[in-house]
Amino acid sequence: MTAAITEVAAAVLVQPDGRVLLAQRPAGKPYAGYWEFPGGKVEPGESLEAALARELHEELGIAVTRACRWITRVFEYPHATVRLNFFRVFEWQGTPHPHEGQVFSWQRPDAVEVTPLLPANFPIVKALSLPPVLGISHAEALGVDSFLARLDVALHDGLRLIQLRDKSLAEAARLELARETVRRAHAHGARVLVNGSLDLARAAGADGVHLDAAAAASLSVRPDCEWVGASCHDAVELAHAAAIGADFALLSPVLPTLTHPGAPTLGWETFSALAAASPIPVYGLGGLGRDDLALAQSHGAHGVALLRGAWT
Repeated sequence: MTAAITEVAAAVLVQPDGRVLLAQRPAGKPYAGYWEFPGGKVEPGESLEAALARELHEELGIAVTRACRWITRVFEYPHATVRLNFFRVFEWQGTPHPHEGQVFSWQRPDAVEVTPLLPANFPIVKALSLPPVLGISHAEALGVDSFLARLDVALHDGLRLIQLRDKSLAEAARLELARETVRRAHAHGARVLVNGSLDLARAAGADGVHLDAAAAASLSVRPDCEWVGASCHDAVELAHAAAIGADFALLSPVLPTLTHPGAPTLGWETFSALAAASPIPVYGLGGLGRDDLALAQSHGAHGVALLRGAWT
């Protein structure tokens, strides 16, 4: 017999500096003393958005003014199976304070200091350390020297996640480009994922690999590296990326692109449904620019992935 699933609306309150709010579970509840994201059970007939607003008003005394769907994860605890419907809350009225005796702490996702975390939240914290903009390398079209110059500008301006693609370059040239990209990126605290083999990523000192749809489909287990991204175009590919343990996905094309004029697109409605159901963060790709970040987030995207737009 399949256990009943408890629907939960979970909130990631995000400060402008990237810190997120964690709450310690009070005595008398399962996992007392563990840290988690605020939220609670969805009542019968209640929408997820209504449950989120109610829980945050009851627990924290705040009124939500801008919340965006993010990801959905199912987790089996000994006492219950829960579906955690995560929202990122970017704006609210009032100052969060404990209405139910909890202890709160603002934490940086890449350096959480409170312990222990609820088991379900380890992948959530890792996902929250992903930046909102991902840049896809464009050295084939720009030329290597021009790309590296533009990379320096982008890193100076805050780009912190790079997918090194440029698959048509000769192997030796691609390795050299990867090593130089990693060197410059790491000097700014940015991460680089190499599109292709794990051997190439390791030789370049990269932070992980990015899998195109065919490469992801050929795998049944996660590549052995710190970060794994995957390119996806539909629900099946997105589910498989999550099943093999990818940390995030690029979902495309959202809108018409210069690269593939006339090709079918997802559109925001389909993108939003796929992103909300995904257990891993999804970047929107295709026809988007930096100015579309808030729009993409309002449709469930973690952020935007840019090819040309990252280097202009």
